[in-house]
Amino acid sequence: MDTHLFTADRAELLQLIEQQGQTIARQGQTIAQQEQLIAQLQAELAALRATGLPRDTPASGSESAATHDTPAFVKPNRPQRAKGQPRKKRAKGYARRRAQPTQRVEHALDRCPDCGCAMRGGAVKRTREVLHVPLVPVQVIEHVFIERRCPQCGKRHRPKPQEVLADVVGRHRLSTTTMALIAALREVGRWPVQTICWYLETFHALTLSVGEVVEVLHAVAKQAAGTVQRFLAELRASPVVHADETTWREEGQNGYIWVFSTPRVRYFLRRASRSGEIVNEVLGADFGGTLVSDFYGGYNRMAGQHQRCWAHLLRDVHELQEQWPAAPAVQTWTEQVHAFYQRATDYGVSHAGAKATERVAQQHALEQELLALARPYLEGEHPQRTLCQRIEHFLPELFTFIADPRVPSDNNAAERSIRPLAVSRKISGGTRSAQGSDTAAVLATIFGTWLVRLLNPFTACCRLLAPM
Repeated sequence: MDTHLFTADRAELLQLIEQQGQTIARQGQTIAQQEQLIAQLQAELAALRATGLPRDTPASGSESAATHDTPAFVKPNRPQRAKGQPRKKRAKGYARRRAQPTQRVEHALDRCPDCGCAMRGGAVKRTREVLHVPLVPVQVIEHVFIERRCPQCGKRHRPKPQEVLADVVGRHRLSTTTMALIAALREVGRWPVQTICWYLETFHALTLSVGEVVEVLHAVAKQAAGTVQRFLAELRASPVVHADETTWREEGQNGYIWVFSTPRVRYFLRRASRSGEIVNEVLGADFGGTLVSDFYGGYNRMAGQHQRCWAHLLRDVHELQEQWPAAPAVQTWTEQVHAFYQRATDYGVSHAGAKATERVAQQHALEQELLALARPYLEGEHPQRTLCQRIEHFLPELFTFIADPRVPSDNNAAERSIRPLAVSRKISGGTRSAQGSDTAAVLATIFGTWLVRLLNPFTACCRLLAPM
């Protein structure tokens, strides 16, 4: 029999027993310290209770007092109002304001309900406001064109429709107000076409087919061609332009919706390509502003000033931090990048009025400091190597917001602008024709621009369709 195994097992057991004994001794010391601390706290609590309790503190003998003492930082309960005591009046009333009445209906009893005697006159005792939205059916207006003969020359004449019908676009049978309503429900309300048809039929007794509603949207987009060109010219003259793109299917074929936005303009267009030539097509060759975008290579075609989105970079840095929780070097590097960006943005806010030369010098200093954080990981097998190489490649385009206070450090403006179309794509799957894609882009452009300018999109669309 091999006694070596028994000897080894016995040695391991003795070692384990010794370790357990040490653990028990440490736990005994901890228990003794905790008991001493508990006794000290109980003595302090008894001394505090002996000095008197607040009004909202339970009695010392209750269970609440023993286990649920109110901390010092908790605001005490306010004394409750006695039953029957009137509520304290506010210095200023906050009741809902009443609208100007458009109709007045008086209610009075003609005879006494007790004795039946006739009653007349009286005084207003109370009023009650009722808001009512009338369900107005569609008005069918028949325009009659009468031909008259000139008694002098003998020629016959009648009015031309385009001269007398100011509220009609082309040969459409819907008024400009109705067309503007349909376009607003589609773009602002984001209603499906079939829902628009249901609404018009249910609340206005107007029956329209899906095809007719779609034709209305095409007509509005056609009328807006000149307005879109003016918005594009204003976009190209802006000092800062945000750009982004998202997928858009047309008749089952993949393509892209592009958005270019400023604080005053939203410009959309659909293209089958994601090429950087789209950027030059929209902004033009003589664009002198700053383009804010993510790190997609298509934006590299723009030769002017550039600012890359820090939100995208920090999002990837955060994902890297979550993927490598047990790597101290990765955790330290990601925290340094976050702290560095916070310091850079703090400088941009606190030195908004600094001289241009000072801000440019600070831009170069920040570039070198960030490059120093990335340089140790540019080569070799490091988890952060890809992000460090991105930082090195786009370094001159990361701190434009320091040199120019008008430029933001992120591309959130473009992402917020394109989000409604991205949601629409997920619901509808895209459009079914090139005309449908162009109409979607034009409507998104005009309504998005009206909204960002704080204009009422319905009234703005009415003015677009009937400029009088």
